[in-house]
Amino acid sequence: MSSRSIRQASVLRHSALALALAIGLGGTGVVLAQSTTGNIFGTAQPGDTVQISGSTGITREVPVDASGRYQFNNLPVGSYQVDLKRNGAVVDSRKSVSLTVGKGSDVSFTAPATSGNAQSLESVTVTANSLPPVDVSTVDSRTVITSEQLAKLPLARTAEAIALLAPGAVSGSGYFSGPTGNALVSIGGGSVTENAYYINGFNTTDPISGFGGISLPYGAIDQQEVLAGGYGAAYGRSAGGVISQVGKRGTNEWHFGAQVLWEPRGTRSTSGNDRYIVDGPSTKAGQVYNYNRKDTQMRTVESAYVGGPLIKDKLYIFLAAEQERVNQDTYKSADTGAYYDRSYRNPKYYGKIDWNINDSNILEVTGASNKANYDANVYDFDYATLQRGAYIGKDQSGTPPNKTGADLYTAKFTSYITDDLTLSVLYGKMHGTYYTGVPQTQTPHIINPTNQNPDYTGGAAGGITNENPATRVYDPQHKSTNTNLRIDLSYHIGDHTVTGGIDNQDVRDSNDGLGTSGPGYAWEYGTADVGKPIAGSPGSGSFVGPPDARGFYVDRYVYVARASVRVKQRAQYLEDSWQVNDRWLVKVGIRNDQFTNYNGESQPYLTLTKPQWAPRLGATWDVNGDSSLKIYANAGRYYLALPSSVALRSAGNSLYTREYFTYTGVDSQGIPTGLTPIQTATGGPISSNREYGVTRDPVTAASSNLKSEYQDEFILGFDKTLGDKWVYGAKATVRKLRNAIDDVGDADTITNKLIAQGVDPATIGPVQGSYLFNPGRASDFLVPNLNGGYYTSHVTNADFGFPHLKRSYYGLEMYLEHPFDGKWYGKVDYLYSKSYGNSEGQVRSDIGQQDVSATVDWDLPTLMAYSNGELSNSRRHVLKAYGSYQLTDEWMLSGNATVASGAPKSCLGYYGAGETDPTGYQSYYHYCYGQPSAPGAAGHNPWTLLVDMSAEYRPVWADKKLAFNVTVFNVFNDRERLATYPQAGRSDSVDPNYRTALFQTTPRYARFGVTYDF
Repeated sequence: MSSRSIRQASVLRHSALALALAIGLGGTGVVLAQSTTGNIFGTAQPGDTVQISGSTGITREVPVDASGRYQFNNLPVGSYQVDLKRNGAVVDSRKSVSLTVGKGSDVSFTAPATSGNAQSLESVTVTANSLPPVDVSTVDSRTVITSEQLAKLPLARTAEAIALLAPGAVSGSGYFSGPTGNALVSIGGGSVTENAYYINGFNTTDPISGFGGISLPYGAIDQQEVLAGGYGAAYGRSAGGVISQVGKRGTNEWHFGAQVLWEPRGTRSTSGNDRYIVDGPSTKAGQVYNYNRKDTQMRTVESAYVGGPLIKDKLYIFLAAEQERVNQDTYKSADTGAYYDRSYRNPKYYGKIDWNINDSNILEVTGASNKANYDANVYDFDYATLQRGAYIGKDQSGTPPNKTGADLYTAKFTSYITDDLTLSVLYGKMHGTYYTGVPQTQTPHIINPTNQNPDYTGGAAGGITNENPATRVYDPQHKSTNTNLRIDLSYHIGDHTVTGGIDNQDVRDSNDGLGTSGPGYAWEYGTADVGKPIAGSPGSGSFVGPPDARGFYVDRYVYVARASVRVKQRAQYLEDSWQVNDRWLVKVGIRNDQFTNYNGESQPYLTLTKPQWAPRLGATWDVNGDSSLKIYANAGRYYLALPSSVALRSAGNSLYTREYFTYTGVDSQGIPTGLTPIQTATGGPISSNREYGVTRDPVTAASSNLKSEYQDEFILGFDKTLGDKWVYGAKATVRKLRNAIDDVGDADTITNKLIAQGVDPATIGPVQGSYLFNPGRASDFLVPNLNGGYYTSHVTNADFGFPHLKRSYYGLEMYLEHPFDGKWYGKVDYLYSKSYGNSEGQVRSDIGQQDVSATVDWDLPTLMAYSNGELSNSRRHVLKAYGSYQLTDEWMLSGNATVASGAPKSCLGYYGAGETDPTGYQSYYHYCYGQPSAPGAAGHNPWTLLVDMSAEYRPVWADKKLAFNVTVFNVFNDRERLATYPQAGRSDSVDPNYRTALFQTTPRYARFGVTYDF
C-alpha cells in the first residue's frame, strides 16, 4: 500500500471540494510502473477545458469530453495548478496539486462554476491518495515514500532501508551486498537477485549478478516507489520486487541546502562476543568464536544540493552531491583469526537538466554516479590470548572490492503529439567499475584451519593460518557497460488508453571472474570417516579414497573462472487501460521477453527468443462510487533473465578441482607437510562438476529445451476509508515459481540414459558436469559423438531422482493508516507470510552461495533429498509501524518500528543414516547427524524488535531553514541472531562452528545532524 500525505485541514474547510474530488474515476490514464510520471484526471462539465501549469514551467490544456471526463497522462512529478476554463476564462482553480509517481491524482470540478463564483483554494495538496484517500486508479501493490517523509523518518540512508518500509520486504542474508556494499532485501519471498532497481526510469540493477543496484544521493530523492507485485506489462525482469527512485528537479525558484551527519563511536553499544555452542574435534563449547566486543564504527556524511531555473519556464537544473565516510575496527572469527582496520569512502553525485522545448515537447537529461572505495589494513589476531598480532597487509580479497560502483547517463524525450497521443523515448548507459587490487603474497590461503589435525598445530586455537586472507581474487580490469533503450507510445480513445512499446537492454561484462589467490591454489583441510571413501564409491566419477588413520586429509584447491561475456535482452508489450464505467477499471496487457546470453567467445549459449508471453490482468472496483471502498485484483506472469556472470562457470573454461592428500605435519604458515596422494577417480585432481579448464562447446552449456525462469502471481485486496481521517485495508498474495534455471552435475545419469537409448558407450564424448537446466522438468542434453555431431540424452526428472521444483509464497497483509493532517501521520502494517519449497531461487542464503543459477541445489539427487521446507527469506510474522508527530511549531518527533519472527534455521550434514559423502560435497546434505532435516526443521532464529526514533528542532528564529536532529537506531539495543552456521558435520566429527552466530542485529547507535535549506 502506498504512503499517503495530505493537507487534511484544508480538506475539512472545503467540504464541497471533498465531494467533488470523491467522484472522478472517469478518464483514468495509464501510469507506468517504475516510471517518473503521474496523471491528473477528473470530471467537469462537458464543453469546458482544463489547463495545468507546473512548477517546472509545463503548461497543457485539454477539453472535457462528452461524458464529463478529462485527463493528463505522463506528467513529470511536481506541483501543478489546475484551472477550469469556460469560454476562455478561468472559473475555478486548484492550487499546489502534487503528483505521486505511478499514481493518478483526481481533481474534479463537479459543482457549477462561473466567473462570479470561482474559487481558488490555497495550498490544497492532492496526492494520489489524498482526496479521495483511496486511489481507485491503480491495480498494483506499491508503496511510495516522498522526500518529505524521508526528511522526517529515522532511516538509514540507502534505497534498501527505505524499501523495508514496504509490506513483504525483509532484510536479505548478511552474506550478500550490493555493488556499493549496501545490505539487500528480499521482496515477496524472492531471492535478493530477483529485484529490479531504477533511477528516473533507467534500469540500474547490477548487470553482473543482479545483487542490488545503484541509487541516488539521499537528499536528491524526490520519491521512491517499491512495487511488491501486480505491475503492468510495460515492465518485467523481476520476480521479487521493484525499487524505483525519481530524482528531484529544478523549479522556477532557486533552492539550495546542505547537511552534515555524524555517528560517533561513543554512542555505539558494545557487542557481545559470539561463542562456540557445540563441541568440535576438540572441546570448544563456550570458547570465543567471534571476538566482536571491541568492534567499533564511526560515520560522517556531508551533502549539498542546488536547483533552479537557468531560463524561467524553459530550462532548469538540479545538482546534488553526497560524501559518506566510515571507519571500522572489525575482529574476524576464529576461522580467519584477523583484525581489520577498515575505511570506506562512498561518494554519490546527481545532476538533472529539464528543457521545456515547447508546450508539447520535453527533454530530460540525467547524470548519476554511485561509488564505493574500500581500504583495510589486516593484522593477525591470536584467539588464544585475544591479542592483536603483526601487520599482514592490505585487504584485497574482493569482498568488498577496493573500488566499485557505476556512472549513469540518460536522456528522456517526451512528446505530447496530440491531447490523446503521447510518445516517450528513453536512452541511457551505465558504466560499472569493479576493481580489486592484486594481493602481493604468494602464500596459499588456508581453508577450514579448524579441521587441521590438532597433533600438528601445537594447540593453536582455530588452527594455523597465514597472511593471505582470501581464497579467491578478482580480475582488477573488470568493467561493465549497460545500455537501455525504451520507447513507449500511449493513445487515448474513448474509454480506452492503449500503450505499447519496446524495452531493450544490452550488457557487456569485460574481464569478469575469479581465480585462486597466492600461487594459484589454496590448501583446504577436512575430516572423514576412517576407512571409508572421502567421496563417492570405487568406480564412480566422484570417487576419493579414505583419509588417514585418524580421519584427517587435505586437498589442493584450484579455482579459475574468468571471461568477457555479453547479455542481450529484448521485450515488446501492449496494454489497454479500459474504463468500463464510472466504477470499473480493467487493465489487460501482454509482454514478450527475449533473452540471449553469450560466452567469452561471443557465441550464444542461451537463446531464449521464442515468444515468452507474460499476460497481465488487473481490475479495480469503486464499490460505492465515491472512492470510499476499492476492491482490486490482478494476476500476472513475470519472466527473469540470467545475468552475465552465469557464463563464467556454465559456458566458459572454468577450472575447479581438488587434489587430495594425507599429511604428517603443518608448518608455521598452515601449509601441510609430508604429503601422500589419496587415490581418486582421475588419479589426480578431481572436479565434482567436471570443470577442468577446457573451453566449453556452447551447445553443451545448457539443455536444448531450456525455458526461462518465470513466476505467476495472484493478488486480491481492498482499501477502505474509516471516517474522514483513517484508511484501512487488506491484501492476499500468492506467488508460485513455475520454472527455474540452475545447473545439474549428474553426468553419470546423462551418460547412462544414452546407453539405455542404445548408444555405443565407446562413441560417447566427454559429458559436462554442469549443464544449465530446468529443475523438475525433463531435459535434452547434447553430448558429443566421437564420430561427429551430437547425441541427445533425454533425461526425465524421475531419471535424475529429483523432486519437483517448488517455491510458493503466501502473504496476508492488513494495514491501518492515518494520513498527515498537519499534525501527525502514522501507518501500522501486519503481514503473515510463508515461503517454502526446495529452491530459494538463484542463490542460497543459508550457506551464502552467490553463484547465480549455479548453486549446490540440483547438482545431484542426494543433495535434494528432504530439501522441501521453509526457505531462508520466510518471515511468518512482521509488524511494521512508522510515522511522525509535529509536537510544536518547532519540534518534530518520528519513529519506525519493526517486530518480526526469526528466519528458519537449517542443519546440514553428511548423507543418510550412515553419514556418508557420495558426491564429495561434504556437509551439504539435508541430514542432521544421520536424520533427515529439511530447511527450517532446526527451528527459527529469535524474534527481533527494532525501534528507531528521531527528534528534529527547526527554530522559528532561523525562519525554519535551519534544523538540528538526533536519531537513535535500535533504541532498546535488541541483540538477536539473524542467521546461524548451518553445517553440522558428522556425529563423530562435529563441526565446531555449527549453530554459531553468523549475523546479528546492529547494536544501538546515534546519529546527529545539522541541515540548512534555503
